[in-house]
Amino acid sequence: MDMLMDREVIRNEALLLLTYLTRDAEEIQKILVFEGVFEKIFSIIKEEGGSEGGVVVQDCLELLNNLIRNNASHQVLLRETMGFDPLISILKLKGSTYKFTQQKTINLLSVLETINLLLNGGQEADPGKDSNSLTNKTVLVQKKILDHLLLLGVESQWAPVAVRCVSLRCIGDLVVSHPNNRDALASKVLGEDPQVEPALNSVLRVILRTASMQEFVAADYIFKSFCEKNPDGQTMLASTLIPQPHSINHTPHDEETNMSFGSMLLQGLTWSESEGDLETCCRAASVLSHLLKDNIQCKERVLQLNLEAPMPPLRGPEPLMHRVVKYLALASSMKSKDGKTSSSGYQHAQPIILKLLVIWLADCPSAVQCFLESHPHLTYLLELVSNPTATACIRGLAAVLLGESVIYNKTSDSGKDPFSIVDAIGQKVGLTSYFLKFDEMQKSSVFNTAKLAMPRKSLTRSNAASMAEIEDVDEKETTNQKSEDHPLIELMFDSQFVSFVKGLEVNIREQIVEIYSHPKSQVAVVPAELEQTSGESDGEYMKRLKMFVEKQCREIQDLLSRNASLAEDLVKTGGSGSSQIENRVSGGSERVQLESLRRELQEASQRVEILKVEKAKIESEASNYRNLAVKTESDLKSLSDAYNSLEQVNFQLEREVKSLKSGGATPDLDIEAIKAEAREEAQKESEVELNDLLVCLGQEQSKVEKLSTRLMELGEDVDRLLEGIGDETLPEDDEEED
Repeated sequence: MDMLMDREVIRNEALLLLTYLTRDAEEIQKILVFEGVFEKIFSIIKEEGGSEGGVVVQDCLELLNNLIRNNASHQVLLRETMGFDPLISILKLKGSTYKFTQQKTINLLSVLETINLLLNGGQEADPGKDSNSLTNKTVLVQKKILDHLLLLGVESQWAPVAVRCVSLRCIGDLVVSHPNNRDALASKVLGEDPQVEPALNSVLRVILRTASMQEFVAADYIFKSFCEKNPDGQTMLASTLIPQPHSINHTPHDEETNMSFGSMLLQGLTWSESEGDLETCCRAASVLSHLLKDNIQCKERVLQLNLEAPMPPLRGPEPLMHRVVKYLALASSMKSKDGKTSSSGYQHAQPIILKLLVIWLADCPSAVQCFLESHPHLTYLLELVSNPTATACIRGLAAVLLGESVIYNKTSDSGKDPFSIVDAIGQKVGLTSYFLKFDEMQKSSVFNTAKLAMPRKSLTRSNAASMAEIEDVDEKETTNQKSEDHPLIELMFDSQFVSFVKGLEVNIREQIVEIYSHPKSQVAVVPAELEQTSGESDGEYMKRLKMFVEKQCREIQDLLSRNASLAEDLVKTGGSGSSQIENRVSGGSERVQLESLRRELQEASQRVEILKVEKAKIESEASNYRNLAVKTESDLKSLSDAYNSLEQVNFQLEREVKSLKSGGATPDLDIEAIKAEAREEAQKESEVELNDLLVCLGQEQSKVEKLSTRLMELGEDVDRLLEGIGDETLPEDDEEED
């Protein structure tokens, strides 16, 4: 921390080290925040020149992101101490706004990631995450961040695609679940007089005209966030949907700034038989689905829109829904000569248009009625569900659309009522095959990917350059993808739509079972009708009774045929084990019983599998206990053998003790004899040693006498020399004797 205020070289190295240390170490993050790292970071960024600065600015922003990522308390501290003004100032484009170097792009992406972290609010498990996120959104919009994001994402079309996409997503995150921010976005206008227009119109133009799929998805996310739980905003946008004459509906792009939001959206929806316009129609359909989601009033309003036909003298106006279904059918027919779908722009059109229709028909009986007004619509859907060349996602969505035509159908017209549609499904597709389409759709990569919350990749030194240079991802992924669906679909189908379809699937299954369990119409047999009326001849009376009986016979035959096909489907589903059940199918009431029996069979099979696993576990434990018992038995046998040997030794010792006790004094006599013998041997040895010692003493005495004589000859006093010699030897002798 002290090195951050040192010389530039040392500061940069210390900064780089801190970015690595703070990636996962929470304790180090706390130390840095306590030491006032926020102030030092923004001081360095300001010194380096903000977004125009070099890699040092990138390192500072990476360190800042490490400190506030999933940490609400650090975000609150940043907001309360430094505020968001230094952060927003980095977004301001200085110098030439048309020039974006690679480092400038990376710096902008880094600060946009910081904003995204603040909008996220913290960890999912943090109870204060939502309130912190709401506060951050409020403060950021108060600091005019929308102006900078709109400049980067919408107005600066010369900016890199990566910067535009992240800016658009930040706008979407700012307005989602925040009424005041939604109102602020709705009131924003872009451009200069006289070419000014609402910001939402500019975002819609980006959606309809951009060449980048990634930018289309990011801009579409703004409308998704704006319309989510915002019925007033949806109604406001839908109110601008006013059909225009065909000539006005295809104005040049340079005149679009004077068009309303609704006119521009309808222009995208009404195309002129060309592939490029089908791509535009697909994008406009995605925006329209956001306007209609969970809003019955908007659905009813858009149903009233009648579009002028391309050739008015030949055909009259047609409802917007019918035009959308026509585009859906046209998208499926646009194939290459070899039968394969081209990847040039409309491979994803069918799923997106199907998504619009699924949302439109949900909880809206009038939309279902409008859809079924044209009989070819139902025929086309039945063919699409059974189309083997279509993807599992397309077939599944078509099945959902058919199911909505049943559960939200309030009409009683023959051929359009729920009973007729279910009957058509059973005859053209088969109920088993129809329900299987739901399972295949749920297992597809589109729905599995949408269920997972994919975290955004953090921007670091190692990946910054590659992320800044991304132009468009979908074209590369289209050629090498393992999934059969276009990668754009995985981006458009979020977890909310997947959950919505899952709930619809449950309702569809229950409703179809209910319809099959009851007759189409119960004939009210009133006794008065069976009686001959006054003035009626016998012939007329018999003719009327005959017609009545024939009508009942036809209805009975329909029921028998329908139940037979249902029984066949259930037998195929249940396998050979259901052959006995087939003989029991005689009417609609058995159908529910068969379904319950099949479910019970599946549950029993699952329980058997669980019991098999438990049995294997118990057998394994029994084997372990068996081995342990064998080992214990072996140990006991060893202990028994050792005990027996000890018993034998003990018995032998007891016998020896008893024999010794029975021997009397004999052992004592033997001991005394041994002692006497030993004493005699010791005396003999002592006498020999004593004789040797006497001989030695005699030899020494003679030597002393010779020496004394010699000393006297020399004039020495021998007595004086020998004085004290005997006294020195006496103690030693005494010690030896002791």
